[in-house]
Amino acid sequence: MLSLLRFFNRTRIYIHIYLVLCLCLCLYSSTVSSFRSQTPTLFSLPISSTMSAESANAIQRSQVDLMDLIDWSGVECLNQSTSHSVANALKQGYRDDDGLNLESDADEQLLIYIPFLQVIKLHSIIVKGPEEDGPKTVKLFSNKEHMGFSNVNDYPASDTVVLSPDHLKGKPVVLKYVKFQNVRSLTIFIEDNQSDSEVTKVQKIGLVGTTVETTNMKGLKKIEDGH
Repeated sequence: MLSLLRFFNRTRIYIHIYLVLCLCLCLYSSTVSSFRSQTPTLFSLPISSTMSAESANAIQRSQVDLMDLIDWSGVECLNQSTSHSVANALKQGYRDDDGLNLESDADEQLLIYIPFLQVIKLHSIIVKGPEEDGPKTVKLFSNKEHMGFSNVNDYPASDTVVLSPDHLKGKPVVLKYVKFQNVRSLTIFIEDNQSDSEVTKVQKIGLVGTTVETTNMKGLKKIEDGH
């Protein structure tokens, strides 16, 4: 009789332990499920991919139109038509009018120099143009001054893009971001156009990115010139 009582007591203890373990397991499963539902990307993607996506999203949210940071007094465009200047493609109001174009003069090439009032990070560029006469091969140079057609090929481009029909309709071209982290000036070399015609037409140039600091480059240049 005593042995039977001991057996039942042990059985009760084992059942109690089993129930406690089941309860703990249920609570743990519920917590994990809740955590997964709140952070789906953490479990659905590899860690490296998740970090890349988060970085890309952060970059996208912080981008602005850099037009107001252009130092217009220093903007230059080589081989532009006198009646169809770079202002048509670059300045607010002008660039949104599809009837206004920047056009090349002697041949199809254009070389545009754009200085900035502040140091910027350039993320992407928008180049709109007609389907046939719009730009095709575009080379971008960061912080290269005094470039001309005679020496533009002496320097490696920070990035080279070939514009598609979608790009000519306004689709942004995402650049090699690491190449445009501390940009004081940007040189745009339009090498050819879509149909290899003599005249290249550009309806709009848009620059998208962020500022690096609040240093006024124009003011800094004046101080340096004074010493």
